[in-house]
Amino acid sequence: MLLIIMLVLVAIIGMYVHNSQEKVASKYQQTNIPTLFLHGFGSSYHAEQHMVRAAKSAHATNGVIRAEVSKTGKVTLVGHFRKKVINPIVMVNYQNNHEKSYRTDGKWLRNVLNKIQQTYHFKKFNIVSHSVGNEAVMYYMADFAPKHKRLPQLNKEVNIAGHFAGIRGYDAIKHNSINVQGKPKRMIATYRSLLKLRKTYPKNVSVLNIYGNIGDHSDGRVQNYSSKSLKYLVGSRAKSYQELEIKGSQAQHSKLHSNPKVDQTLLKFLWEK
Repeated sequence: MLLIIMLVLVAIIGMYVHNSQEKVASKYQQTNIPTLFLHGFGSSYHAEQHMVRAAKSAHATNGVIRAEVSKTGKVTLVGHFRKKVINPIVMVNYQNNHEKSYRTDGKWLRNVLNKIQQTYHFKKFNIVSHSVGNEAVMYYMADFAPKHKRLPQLNKEVNIAGHFAGIRGYDAIKHNSINVQGKPKRMIATYRSLLKLRKTYPKNVSVLNIYGNIGDHSDGRVQNYSSKSLKYLVGSRAKSYQELEIKGSQAQHSKLHSNPKVDQTLLKFLWEK
């Protein structure tokens, strides 16, 4: 009798796992390409949780782990992926979330990708970044990606609240603007150092650039021209480049990563068939 009960329980668990995987497969692509979520300055992986929960609730993924990056850049993976994980997610957490060197942030992202590749041998990756996290991605792509062909190659990139041409109250140039190509009239030093991307950015990457407008052509911290200046860096080489303006009070800089419209856009862009 006990054996029969155990067999029934195993069957029920097996059906549950099967059905969960079917939910992922029915509406979304079934891939093993990990999507990394990267937070901004002074923040943590908690800022990524709303977007990740939305992906889990929609059954777009059946595997989430965390990559803890120490203050010296050492990476430890928290959790593990099942053998046949679908659309895996890696929440990246920088323990030194006040690092002022974008180049160092990019180096740490390289360390994360190296750890993931050593552990799971993924060939490609997607990335979703917020605020300063965007600079980590850009500097990784400019400084490290061309030298590390053995690491997973970028597949899809989502930028949220990026301040590529400067951030208000820090390094933004007053009365600056961009032309129709996204080129800033005047360039800050960090932007100039990324101009190499116009020649090296991969041609098979799809890019989605999301920025907020609370009514004054900014998200409260970053002017829209600064976010949209990404186009000049990568737009002419990317497989596709699109921009999405989010309006209203929930378009504020620190609210964009918990905006339901952003959640739905991510689901469609990253995983929907």
